[in-house]
Amino acid sequence: MCGIGGIQRLDGDQAPGLRIGLAAMNRLQGHRGPDGEGVWVHPRGHLGFAHRRLSIIDLATGHQPMTDGAGNWVTFNGEIYNYRELRQELGEQEFRTASDTEVILRAWRRWGEDCVQHFVGMFAFALWDEGRAELFCARDRFGIKPFCYAQAGGAFLFASEAKALLPFVDSVETDPEGLRDYLAFQFCLDGKTLFKGVRELPAGHFLRLRAGKMEVRRYWEVYYELDFDHTGRYFEERVRTMLEESVRLHLRADVPVGGYVSGGVDSGIMAALACRAGAGDFVGFTGKFAEGPEYDESGYARALAAQYGFELQELTLRPADFADSISRVIYHLDWPTAGPGSFPQYHVSRLAARSRKVVLGGQGGDEIFGGYARYLLAYFEQCIKSAIDGTARDGSFVVTYESIIPNLGTLKSYKPLIQEFWREGLFEEMDRRYFRLVNRSATLGDEIRWETLGGYSPWETFHAVFHGMNVGKQSYFDLMTHFDFKTLLPALLQVEDRMSMAHGLESRVPFLYHPLVELAATIPADIKFRDGKLKKVLLDALGGVLPGAIASRTDKMGFPVPLNEWLGGELRDFVRDIFSTRAAAARPYFNHAAILRGLDAGTRFDRKLWGLLSLELWHREFHDRAPEFRNLLKEDAS
Repeated sequence: MCGIGGIQRLDGDQAPGLRIGLAAMNRLQGHRGPDGEGVWVHPRGHLGFAHRRLSIIDLATGHQPMTDGAGNWVTFNGEIYNYRELRQELGEQEFRTASDTEVILRAWRRWGEDCVQHFVGMFAFALWDEGRAELFCARDRFGIKPFCYAQAGGAFLFASEAKALLPFVDSVETDPEGLRDYLAFQFCLDGKTLFKGVRELPAGHFLRLRAGKMEVRRYWEVYYELDFDHTGRYFEERVRTMLEESVRLHLRADVPVGGYVSGGVDSGIMAALACRAGAGDFVGFTGKFAEGPEYDESGYARALAAQYGFELQELTLRPADFADSISRVIYHLDWPTAGPGSFPQYHVSRLAARSRKVVLGGQGGDEIFGGYARYLLAYFEQCIKSAIDGTARDGSFVVTYESIIPNLGTLKSYKPLIQEFWREGLFEEMDRRYFRLVNRSATLGDEIRWETLGGYSPWETFHAVFHGMNVGKQSYFDLMTHFDFKTLLPALLQVEDRMSMAHGLESRVPFLYHPLVELAATIPADIKFRDGKLKKVLLDALGGVLPGAIASRTDKMGFPVPLNEWLGGELRDFVRDIFSTRAAAARPYFNHAAILRGLDAGTRFDRKLWGLLSLELWHREFHDRAPEFRNLLKEDAS
């Protein structure tokens, strides 16, 4: 786990100030690799790599950038969990180190671009092939590890974090299409970021740069080819076996491993399987708030720790923690994404980093197995529609409304969402209904100067993803989970990566094991979502490893933050002061007066206000400080 960066002149000429630029990248990403740094510059001076190291595997000889001795070089961030097996396949005698980094170099020489098909893990890397005069970059199948890139000053630039690219751009500007995406979903779509000119290499893609020409191509996809030939019991056994296998692989490290233990099903399964796999020095980390039981899952986490006998370290977060750290949280995120869960994750990661370099997390379980209550709400509406239309048994809706009714209690705490969802009618097409559920811009009015954002509509991108060619038309459940898998999950993984790496901590996500994901995509919805029970196949497969109180939970919390209570008390003046500066009043896309009116009217600290607050802090950290980023090149030169 590290921070990577690089610069290549597109015309092949010598790049002036190349070492200075690479050093600036390393400085801006120093938090990602506190154990060391390195720089490599090609003899012709047109290309160079930067690297910050967090030592996890092969602590002695895994330094980067690394060469194979034949002119090829790599800078790599992540873990190749099957590196031991690949070393044997590629020939142990060929290796000079014990690192997984060298596996990438040897695999490239054997398989070329197909090397990525052989890797099990999380990765983002750039590899220079001297013989082909080609730069090859790749990102893992799910986007666990980041890869940002831009073109500026006649050069191609890449880095783990967008902030490392800012010294090189002409000006720090907001991408209006990325902003429209964020206002709708609280994340960007289709490789966009909030920075104009800065993009992300999409998950499961590689990028090739040769003779100044860039090609981006997908190398992996998940296909929902449903398997109706096997029973629920078969899938349960396969899920159990694959998750046990994945956890064993994810425990490979030359340092002790811990885990986030929220008190929920997914992180609980990860911790339980790690302990059962022999992680005897496992330590769990959890956070809580003192505002009431609806903000405190620590009792469930303690029950899991007691059952498996591991140490659990707890952290209570308070309003002062938010005020002290929220600007740093936004800075480390690079750009705002998802909800306020990044704030507690930042602090729990800092706690974990005091005693561990590696933690396991439960990210991905909801998107793979269907854990969000909105799936139940949307599906319930479609089932009612199909019953009225007389199509309930024609295969279009594989879960009937009669079977869903006993599980509707899961929606008890979502009454405001239901009221808002049904306020504008019922029974539209499935894509339109799900868009209404996930589109948050409907709550924004005159706080945004919409006319300044151009004519782009997030609906068009949403529609293309929702109706991906790899998802069949039969299952609404698969259509919904597929959209979240492709869009929400990468946003949550951005939080996972940035909040852990802010403290030099590696976060691993065993649910995102591609054989498991490929299997889950073949499970029919009437098995995955039988009777409207969320994550049913996962719970049937592994609920037995959890304390009964966790396995039977219906109050999914997801680390809620009591910001509404805090806004009404200790944080009211803090938040208002953020929006009351001269710089805030000058933001081109926002109606400053309308935002202040909302605050004065006692607006709840909901997702709308969180989004606006995050955007203002993002402007402070990056737009207002743009000269500081550019000056880094001058400082390093001196």
